[in-house]
Parts: sequence; structure tokens; C-alpha cells
Amino acid sequence: MNKNPVGIFDSGIGGLTVAKEIKKILPQEDIIYLGDTARLPYGTKSVEAIIQFSKENTEFLISRGAKYVVIACYSSSSVALDILQKRYTVPIIGVIKSGAKKAVELTKTGKVGVIGTTLTIYSGAYEKIFKALDAQCEILGRACPLFVSLVEEGWFDHPATKLIVETYLKPLKEDNINTLLLGCTHFPLLMKVIKETMGDINYVDASREVGLELAQELKRLDLENHEGSGFISIYLTDLSMNFKEIGERFLGEPMHNVSRVALKGV
Repeated sequence: MNKNPVGIFDSGIGGLTVAKEIKKILPQEDIIYLGDTARLPYGTKSVEAIIQFSKENTEFLISRGAKYVVIACYSSSSVALDILQKRYTVPIIGVIKSGAKKAVELTKTGKVGVIGTTLTIYSGAYEKIFKALDAQCEILGRACPLFVSLVEEGWFDHPATKLIVETYLKPLKEDNINTLLLGCTHFPLLMKVIKETMGDINYVDASREVGLELAQELKRLDLENHEGSGFISIYLTDLSMNFKEIGERFLGEPMHNVSRVALKGV
């Protein structure tokens, strides 16, 4: 048994969807969440910058006693995961592989659609992982950068949202994909309109899948906490005017224990 917290980092507060799922699956685990809100979005930064930011985020979580680190940022998972795993002794997982494994399990036709930010889609990370998991899978990626703005505005049922979702997803619908993988922490909040657009296919929320994988990993490594009721501490590198409103949207409950923190690169 290990009572140390699980560490989670993201470029912003979208990764709170991952924290929410981990909290559901592992209610006794304490969580330290770091959102690098001063430097978001990572998706527009260079690979070198994302790797450096990811190192700083990981070192912060380790300094706070994290027994396991979850990269809730798809951009960081795409380009920095391997480097971080080799650099640090604390075990680290990202969000990409967990979702890909579930998509391979669910698809019956082998045609999997993946939606995400521009960097995530064009990084080639999903193609690489799907090839390793199942060489027969056909991956159809679609960058949906406006989805992030829609979620942060709270436009879940807005007429503009339906139009934008239909426009982005039309090529995937025409290609008759069997399974759709939501490759961004923001996207599960648009699930209702996405399902209305795509219809009766399989949907994979990588936030939940990484939570399930983490549970297996903590058990395997004998790092589970079996006592008490877990709490979440949230650290942000910048506190915007509406961070609380948006954050509670992702977390699904009031945000407590929120602090501003300065990383060495910020």
C-alpha cells in the first residue's frame, strides 16, 4: 500500500476530465493536479518546448510526492511520453495508448476515427500506437481545433456547435467509421451533439480508459491506497478570470484547494 498521491498534469484545466474519471474509479486515492495555464495551448508550441514544459510539470508533481504520473495532455503524450519515462523513476502513463487499446477492442470493421487537436492528429502518435496494437486497423484522423473553444465557452447545445461538429465530422461519417476515439480532454463535454451527428457507432472516451489502466497499474505495482477518502489538490500556473467556472465544468463538482504555482520556466 502507498498513501502518496497520484499526479496529473495538463496544459490547462481540460485534464480535469481525466481527474474526474480517476476519482470515480479510485475514490480513495489523493490526486495532485497541475494545469500549466500560463503556457497553454501546448498544441501550437514546438516539440522542443512541449518536452521542456512536460519535464518541468513532471518534476513539480514528483516534488509533491507523486507515486505515479498521468499525462492528461494529448500534445505532451504525443511527443514527450517516451522521454519522460526514460528520464524519471516514477512510473508515467499518457492518455493516447489507453484510448487506442479500447478502440481496437471495440471496432468490428477496423475503421477507427480519431478526433483531436491539430498537433495530436498530425503528430503521427495514434498511427504508431494503432499499428503496434493491430496492423489491420485503418485510422482516419480529423483535427477539430474549434471544439476546445466551444467547450470553454460552455456552448454544449448552441446551434453553432451543431453546425461546427457536423462540418468537422462529415468526412468520418462518409467513411463509415465503426468507432470514434475522442482524443482531447475537452471533447467528452460535446459527446451529446457528437452522438447526434455520428449515430449508432462505438465511442471511446480516453479519459475513462486511462483511469482504468491506472487502476490496473497501481494494483500491479502495489501502490494502491486502501484507506480513507481521497481529495484533489489543484495547482495552476495562472489564474484566469473564469478558471473556476470552466474548471468546475470539467471536474463536475466545486473546485477546492486551488493554488497558483510558479514553475521554473514560467
